[in-house]
Amino acid sequence: MKIVVSTPTGNVGSLLAPILVRAGVRPTLLARDTTRVAPALREVCDVVEADQRDPEAVAAATRDADALYWVAPPTQDDDPLDGYRRTGESVAHAVRTHRIPRVVFQSSVGAEGRHGFGEIDGLGLTEELLNGTGADVTHLRNGYFFSNLLMDLDGIRAGVLTTTHPVDRPLAWVAPLDIATVAATRLLATDWHGVQTLGVHGPQDLSFAQVADILTDALGRKVAAQQVSEQDQAQALAGFGMTPAQVDAILGMTRGFDDGFEPEDPRSIATTTPTTLGAWAFENLRPAL
Repeated sequence: MKIVVSTPTGNVGSLLAPILVRAGVRPTLLARDTTRVAPALREVCDVVEADQRDPEAVAAATRDADALYWVAPPTQDDDPLDGYRRTGESVAHAVRTHRIPRVVFQSSVGAEGRHGFGEIDGLGLTEELLNGTGADVTHLRNGYFFSNLLMDLDGIRAGVLTTTHPVDRPLAWVAPLDIATVAATRLLATDWHGVQTLGVHGPQDLSFAQVADILTDALGRKVAAQQVSEQDQAQALAGFGMTPAQVDAILGMTRGFDDGFEPEDPRSIATTTPTTLGAWAFENLRPAL
């Protein structure tokens, strides 16, 4: 079985590839920079360097694939949605060209909205492009990654967890390893068909206030949740060199959940995964601080 994994150095891909190796598969890793793939992993995988925005490069890397795990990479385009469109067209071209039977796409809760979710709308567009290929496709509608907390180490060190979300509004939070595990089971299984969505929601929905309490216990330091205004967040993002369109795409991801949004895939035994935030934070966030 030839399974191709894109972004193998990302939060999920770096965990998915070893799972497939342990299952007896020699996966093909599609990487923009092959030097970033761990040497031990390169020994047991086929590593191909390719830009995911290049349709012919992606098609060459996926030739003879039985299954594909696709992650839309971060885009530096001034219009992020145009960046997602180009990478979505690239993978759709490869799937159609080689008639790849099964595709698992790393999507997000909110992609079902298609519009009004900022950068997540780009994942919704990619879903539609993959749906038109004729392949069997599963879209993993993932919750908020635990690993996003690693991007706010300074704030957590200062004891503040900031968000533009109301701090008492619950969201699905999930460990990247749980996403990788669900992805592996879908890639290895051959008896599902059609276009499907599957929520990957973690063990429970959590508000940022609850997350702060869990971090306080796991890290041994006081952390409090604080809501900040979109204007303040926009100024902070602009300070990192982001364009107005890029800033709006990021802030839009929060806006989409503001009006009573309910995920298309409700919480169930199929969408609930086991890793708790406390356990993840103790193992991954605590050492980083």
